[in-house]
Amino acid sequence: MAAMEHVAADADIAPVAALIADPTRAAILTALLGGQALAAGELARMSGVSAATASAHLSRLLEGGLVDVVRQGRHRYYRLAGHEIAEVLEVLARFGGRPPVRSLRQSRQARMLEEARTCYDHLAGRAGVGLLDGLRAAGCLTGGEVTPEGERLLGLLGVDVEGARRTRRRFAPECLDWTERRAHLGGSLGAAITAVLFERGWYARGPVPRAVSVTDAGREGLTALFSGKELTSHTPVT
Repeated sequence: MAAMEHVAADADIAPVAALIADPTRAAILTALLGGQALAAGELARMSGVSAATASAHLSRLLEGGLVDVVRQGRHRYYRLAGHEIAEVLEVLARFGGRPPVRSLRQSRQARMLEEARTCYDHLAGRAGVGLLDGLRAAGCLTGGEVTPEGERLLGLLGVDVEGARRTRRRFAPECLDWTERRAHLGGSLGAAITAVLFERGWYARGPVPRAVSVTDAGREGLTALFSGKELTSHTPVT
């Protein structure tokens, strides 16, 4: 009994679980999974509640350490407190049921999120799974580590592999994608690659929160990257 009491008191996860369990707070946290800081009004609209209700929930999330606030002049923008929170939410999404689709608009948004989305700061959905598959097929990754060929190709792409390796975050973990049920690339390397894909204009954000789309330049560049063609720092950048 003493051992059980020690385990029970070792980590109190109930308050954090209770914060996430509320449907409105869960909707707010999910909206922030795109990695962008959003205003309370935007989060209220996306969660389907009043501004006052959203503000009350945001206060609780702030107190619980699940979100941070960024101030720009008189404006306040909210974001997830870190990639660890995004990882917890992504894991929970694997076990949660898919919400029912009740309109053509919701169906379209669901398809866009399944195709390509951001999981906080790295690429997910079919695009994220395809990126990891392509890196493996090109001999860039093996056993969670970048190969010499990977160092060369990712360096040409503009990814600071060594800088990603020096962070305190896990380097190149595989994340089980909750829509594809296959792995996409997470960690500091996944974030570094995704940042470069946006900087080059190979992927772009759209009107649907979290959803992203590959551009014409991105299709050409990714094809060159994974087909063995010579990729330079100028291939192609918008």
